[in-house]
Amino acid sequence: MQLDRIVAFHKAMGDPTRIRIIALLANGPLHGQAIAGKLGLTPPTITHHIKKLRDINVIVERRDKNTIYFHLNESVIKQQARTLGKLIQKKEGEVDAMVEQNIERQKVIENFLTKDGKLKNIPAQRKKKLMVFEYMVRGLIAGKKYPEKELNEYITKFHEDYATIRREFIINHYMYRENGIYELNPEEMWAKPE
Repeated sequence: MQLDRIVAFHKAMGDPTRIRIIALLANGPLHGQAIAGKLGLTPPTITHHIKKLRDINVIVERRDKNTIYFHLNESVIKQQARTLGKLIQKKEGEVDAMVEQNIERQKVIENFLTKDGKLKNIPAQRKKKLMVFEYMVRGLIAGKKYPEKELNEYITKFHEDYATIRREFIINHYMYRENGIYELNPEEMWAKPE
């Protein structure tokens, strides 16, 4: 069973300072100096821990002029928690298949997204495209109603072609639209990469 990615994730998360950084970023993005100040640590120490968290895609960075802000990538944390939960509920053969699927999904995300969370290009293959879109919609809040402009701004964080991606969200049943307002569908309705 290939558990390397799951093990790497939990190894990186197994540090109190990294957990504290994640807890801080759960309240919103911060730059390195702010994190260092809030935790009472030196900037080089924070840089070390941020690198470890970036390596497992828990943190993405976005530059604003000369300042780099770190954002929590909640979808990765939630995916890992779901994976661990499923591992304890599955039989061994099912676990192997599920781990393989999650590894494939993570490789696709790493191949199509830059370190700062930008989509390099929209995958041509349907399976990979659905994996990328599912990753993107997991950053949206279930039950929240998104005006088109707000959804466009969210999508633009990943890719400039917000109209195509927004249309794909509808076509693949991630979201539905009514009177220019968008809302997430229940996950059971989402198109599945088979």
